[in-house]
Amino acid sequence: MNSTELQILKATRTVAVVGLSSHEWRPSYEIAEYLLKQGFKVIPVNPREKAVLGQQAYPRLEDVPEPVDLVNIFRRPEHVPEIVESAIRIGAKAVWMQPGTENAAAVRRAKEAGLMVVAGPCIFVAHRSLRSELVHSRAK
Repeated sequence: MNSTELQILKATRTVAVVGLSSHEWRPSYEIAEYLLKQGFKVIPVNPREKAVLGQQAYPRLEDVPEPVDLVNIFRRPEHVPEIVESAIRIGAKAVWMQPGTENAAAVRRAKEAGLMVVAGPCIFVAHRSLRSELVHSRAK
């Protein structure tokens, strides 16, 4: 694990999950469900969904009516640059590109805009491995 992952997870309360599907067998669903159980507020972002995991879904990041700390991405790499631009526009603090979604140009753009970035590691795996450190930091 790197310090950026820990920093993002410590600072995050609200996660917009772009590409979150209502299909329970999809990784996006499993990971969003895990994040909810860990106390994060999860906001589904998918134009094909009305609600996922009991949370209202929004078609685009720009439609989310509240501040977002982290944009967690479950889309193909060619869609990631436009998602990063949306994350910048809404003032998100970080983007997390799940395995298989990485896009080098989008990573550069997000960093240039001052966002923290993780590209490649799974947020579920990172959170599980850092859980004891996160519990200590939230207890303070």
